[in-house]
Amino acid sequence: MPPDLRGFMRNFATGVCVATTYSEQADGRHHDAVTVNSLTSISLDPPLVSLCLRLDSAFLADLLATKKWAVSILDSEARDVARQLAKDRATRAPAVRALPASPGWHTGALLLDSASWLECVLWDSFDLGDHTLVVGEAVAAREQRRGPALVFLHGRYHALDEQISRPTGTKGQAR
Repeated sequence: MPPDLRGFMRNFATGVCVATTYSEQADGRHHDAVTVNSLTSISLDPPLVSLCLRLDSAFLADLLATKKWAVSILDSEARDVARQLAKDRATRAPAVRALPASPGWHTGALLLDSASWLECVLWDSFDLGDHTLVVGEAVAAREQRRGPALVFLHGRYHALDEQISRPTGTKGQAR
C-alpha cells in the first residue's frame, strides 16, 4: 500500500497564491486564474520560480501555449478569492471576471491587487507523475506590505496572525 502523501502533506503549511494566464481565441483574450500552493523559488540568478499543475488542467494547457503567466501571493483578506479560484474552470470563470486585477505589462497575465506578484515567462516544464512542473523566469515583480499572510494547513485557509517584522538593511537566509 502506498504511503498517504496527501495526509502527510496536510501537516505542512504553505502560502497561498493565484496563478493567472490566458488563451487567445477568435473573440479575444480569455483570462484564467487558479489557486495554487506549490509556488517555489528555485534560483535568484536567473530569477526562477516553479508551480506544479495537474497534467489534465486546462489552465496548464493555456500556460504552455502562451508561455506566459503571473502569480500573486494572497494575504488573509483574499480567503474568499482563494476558495473561488480553487474550483473547476467553469465554476471559477465568473470569479476570474470579477477579480481586482489588471493585465501585466510584460506578460498580459492578470496581476491581482495582492501582497506581491511576479510576471513570468516559461523557462521549462517537466511532467512528473500526475503533475507538470512549470519553471518560469520572473521578468517583473512588485511587493507591498499587506495584512497577515494567508496559509493553507490541514485542508483549510488560515491567517498567519503573528506579525513578522523584517530587519532593515539585511537579507534573511535559511540555515
